[in-house]
This record gives sequence, C-alpha cells and structure tokens, in this order.
Amino acid sequence: MDSPQKRAAELRSLLEEHNRRYYEKAAPTISDQEYDKLHRELVDIETAHPELLTPDSPTQRVGGKPLEEFAQVTHRTPMFSLDNTYSEEEVGEWHRRLVKLLPNEEIELAVEPKVDGVAVSLLYEHGRLQYAATRGDGRVGDDVTQNVLTIRGIPRELKDAPDLLEVRGEVYMTIEGFKKMNEERAAAGLPEFANPRNSAAGSLKQLDSSLVRKRPLGLILHGIGSVKGAKPLDTYIEGLELLHRLGLPRNHTEPARTLDEVLRAIRKIDETRRRLPFEIDGAVVKVNSFAQQERAGFTSKAPRWAIAYKYRPEQAETRLRDITIQVGRTGVLTPVAELEPVFVSGSTVARATLHNEEEIARKDIRIGDLVIVEKAGEVIPAVIGVKKEARTGDERAFQMPEHCPVCGGDVMRDPEQVAVRCINAACPAQVRRKLEHFASRGAMDIEGMGEAMVEQLVEHDLARDVSDLYKLTAGSLSVIPRTGAKSIENLLAGIQESRSRPLWRLIFGLGILHVGATGARNLARHFHTIQPVMHADLEELQRVPDVGEIMAASIHAFFRDEHNRALLERLKDAGLNLGEQDPVETPATDAPLANTTWVITGTLSQEREAIAEIIRAHGGKVSSSVSKKTSYLLAGEEAGSKLTKAQELGVKIVNEEEFRGMIAR
Repeated sequence: MDSPQKRAAELRSLLEEHNRRYYEKAAPTISDQEYDKLHRELVDIETAHPELLTPDSPTQRVGGKPLEEFAQVTHRTPMFSLDNTYSEEEVGEWHRRLVKLLPNEEIELAVEPKVDGVAVSLLYEHGRLQYAATRGDGRVGDDVTQNVLTIRGIPRELKDAPDLLEVRGEVYMTIEGFKKMNEERAAAGLPEFANPRNSAAGSLKQLDSSLVRKRPLGLILHGIGSVKGAKPLDTYIEGLELLHRLGLPRNHTEPARTLDEVLRAIRKIDETRRRLPFEIDGAVVKVNSFAQQERAGFTSKAPRWAIAYKYRPEQAETRLRDITIQVGRTGVLTPVAELEPVFVSGSTVARATLHNEEEIARKDIRIGDLVIVEKAGEVIPAVIGVKKEARTGDERAFQMPEHCPVCGGDVMRDPEQVAVRCINAACPAQVRRKLEHFASRGAMDIEGMGEAMVEQLVEHDLARDVSDLYKLTAGSLSVIPRTGAKSIENLLAGIQESRSRPLWRLIFGLGILHVGATGARNLARHFHTIQPVMHADLEELQRVPDVGEIMAASIHAFFRDEHNRALLERLKDAGLNLGEQDPVETPATDAPLANTTWVITGTLSQEREAIAEIIRAHGGKVSSSVSKKTSYLLAGEEAGSKLTKAQELGVKIVNEEEFRGMIAR
C-alpha cells in the first residue's frame, strides 16, 4: 500500500491534470463521477492527516487558471464551486449539518436544475454590461464579453436596473442545436464535437466572436454576486424575481422546507430533465435566505449552505470487440473501443473513447472483455469498468502502435502528458488543425483564411498541408460554393502578404509541440535563419533563452522528420521568408528597455501583442509568466493573479502611463 503522503501527492497530480483538461482545454478524459471519487479520496487523506494539507491542493481551489489569450477579470465576489454528492443519504447528512449551523431557525431551501454548462459572471453598472467573465480560478477569470453578447436574450443594457448588479450563471449549448451542428459537421466530413458542455466551453474560448455567433448557445442565471443602489434583497428567490423583471434568463426553482420536500424536488427534476432544451447533470439545493447563507459560511472552496446532487448515469454491459486508433487534430493517438452495439441513455452505442494507454492499463481493459459502458453526462460514451469474472482467457492485451495508423509516420511519447503523438506535419488527420493554426492571427496572419475557408479547402482537396496554400489560384478556388470573386481576391492577397512574414511567425505557424510565440521568437533571434534550427542538436537548442529540455526535444524531433523537412523545402520554393529577409536583431544597449524582461496583464489601451511589440522594439523581452527574473509587470485594469505574484516576488509594477513615459525617454 502507498503511504498517505505518496498517495496524496499522486492524487494532487492527477486532479491538477484533470482540472487542466476540464477547465482550460474543455476536453475531460474522465467522468464527473470518477473525478469526484479521486477528489473525495484526497479529502479523506487530508482530513485524516492534516499535516499533508497544502494551500495549493486541488481541494482548496476552484477551477483552472485563466487563458493567456484573454484579458483577465477579478470577480467582485469570489465564484465558489459546490460540493457534490451522488447519494440521497449524503444530502441528508448535509441537511443535518446545516440545521446544526443554524440552530432553532426555520430554514427555507431552494431546489433547481444543475445546468451542465460553463460558469460565468456578468457585471452591469448603471444598467450597462461592463463584462462577462468565466469562473477561472474562482477569483480571476477570462473576459469573454464579446462572445457572451452573441447569445440571444443577453442584453447589453438593462432598464430600471440597480447601480451595480453582478450575476452568475451557466452558458450552455442546446441539445437540438448540438445535434444539428454535429450532423452538419459529419456531412462535411469534419470531426464531430464530443458533447454540449465541452462545445459550449470551446465556443467561449474562440477569439473571433463572429464564429461564436453561429453556435447554438444559451445562458441561465442562477445567482447574484453583489447588488448596489437597489432595495436590499432578503432571499435568493427574490433575486431570481429581480432578474426576471430585468428581462434576464433565470433558473426555475422549487421551494422546500423539509428534507423530504428537498428529496422529492430532486426526484421530480430527474423525472422531467429529458424534456429540457439543455443538458443538466443534477440538482442544486441552497439556502434561500441570504442572511442564513452568511451565517452558514464557506469552506475554503465551497459554500456550506449549498450542495449539488449529481444524477448517476445509466449503464449497460456489452462486449469489447476491438480497440482502434483515432488520430486527433493535434496528432494525439486516442484508443477507441469498438463495441457490440448496446442501448444506453436513449441511443445505441457502438464506439467509446478509452482516452489513453494509461487509462486502459489502469482499468485493465482487454480486447474481448465484457465491459460496463455509460454516457458521461449522458452524452459521451465511455467504458468505465470490466467484468473480470467473466473472462475466458481468450482476451488480448492492447498495445499502442509504434507508427501513426493514418500516415505511417513516427510517433513520439509526450513526456509532459499521457499521450502518444504523430509528429508528421503532413498527416491527413492533422491537416485541418495545422492549416487553421498556420493562418491564424498570431502566426502567419492570412486574412480570409478562417475556420470555414479551411474546411472548404480540405473538403475540396485543395490543401493537404500548409505549402498547398501557396499553390492556390483564382481558378482553383472558384470550385468552392458561395465564394465570390472579391473573397477569392482578398484571400490570395493575404496569402501573398504572408510570404514575407518574419521567421518567428513561420516557426510558430509550423505548430511544433511546446513551441509558442515566445519560443519561436527566441529561436529566430538566436539562429536568424531556418537552416541552423533544422540542424541544431539538443545541446545547442537548449542554449536558446527559455528553451528547456522538453521543448528542445520536441524541436529536434520535428526537424528530424523527413516529412517536415520536405515541407520546409516546399515553403522555401514557394518564396516564403526563411530568415534571409529578416534584419539581424542586435539589441541596442542604449534602448530604453534594454536588458529588461516584462510581463503584461490586465486590460490596456491596445491588445497585448501590440504592447509586446512596443516593448521588443525598445529593447525589452516579453515573458508570459512572472518569476524572479521579471524586471517589470505592466498592469492594466482588472489585473489578476499575475499582479498578486509580482507583489509577492517584489517585482516592479508599472501602469500604462508610467510605461509610456519610460519608452518616451
């Protein structure tokens, strides 16, 4: 048996990884029930061994860190998550604890559907929407205002509103809209989205709100953070009535005064939930009185006055016929269970993800096993267990392939994640994703090359890799339906302009694993042209600033692959700048920001990348994270966790006015 200390460390690592996949990647690899089981085990260990409890334990925090692409917002009132249970008995235990916390008081409760969506907070001041933000880590989230404003029923302005109103809710994707969207993607030969919740999360992470507008999103509000300039609210239900009067979409709530009434309401929601237009995965029970909520208080991550009851997903047994491999858009090889068809939660299931090689080994899944299948969130088919007692001895163990099953190219085991990746940039399974990344604003910045155009290029076999973009002509593009002459002209002009983009953009656009924009800049600054990058050994690569062992190994493997070398040759023949056109950067020692390293956070007068370019132009370096090596933190409005860390480390903090003064010297 593992020691409590060792098991606690292992659980923290597992939960951190699953938090990252759920909150930041919108791509969970285990069900909520499996996650809660791991979380509960860690809580039990930390309760039995208080000395093992650490401030950064997943049991002490909420959600994930904000994404770098968005401005960050500090919530006026922290957004706590809820404690979960799958047991009516535990609901009863929670109710008894609540009665002890509020002795001799009559407690009215509210029971409502738990929408399976993405938690957001909206702030209105004097009736006008100031921002919409994701939960993030509970205190700091991502500013997704423009994306939320594309959702029907979310007004930019409210009439007769309080001076300040902070509301909380869940962004969801409608069930019918999700099905229709997947039908359209399947008809176009595109990979289908996994489930409504992940699709909603992915939609909110789009940087182009015009794409979000096309997604069937909705928003249900179920809480109030703070109110100023209005008649004080005494209860949660009064708050929902206020939202209704203001024309905001709010949750439906059933009042309950006893535990029996709570349980009846939970069961009633379970009976009727399949008639709702959105997915719910449980019911939330909360104290109605705000005064009683305050007296009941909070733990470090959740309110004591509320609990979420999760419905257990339907399960079925079937035979695992085979395990095949699906290659994702980022090259990850994902094992897929090929099942004898079985009816689960309203539909027939014949395939289910097995996530990765480690999960298969952990569950000891073998080809030929009788397995237990359920739909995570009643949407995603998953194999959750094996009937080992039914084994005959004919079952076969699974092994990941040594080569990509799509292109036959070499695969690489990701040292940071439990993943095996195809490293062939020309692999057909990765082409669409590669094209989108290559043409994106942060990389080669090709105007007119959005998601829809990329889909059309792949569908009509006009682009098998990024070099094919430079072979496109007005004639070849004319086969794409509903594409006018002006659109074609703009696209070809954007492609032509991209030929002269600086080397770092090309390196970043190639999509080398672990190489972001900063890494690409450092490589271009160090080597000046692409040839020495291609021939550099691991030791030389690690001499580049901020290139560590993992990134160096990824770069080295990428440029040793013959497909990738051939791609670079085609791009050279197409006339792209491989560094020869870039001026050699010689940092001016008298530049205002020479020998300084900057981190940018918060909302400024320009986009972060534009500010970063100004810093570089004046001799400074830009980093994405605060450390002891950071010289200055440029902090705009709504600065978040980076500001806190800079204060802890004693990093010099400047506002935009001070920054402008420094570069004007």
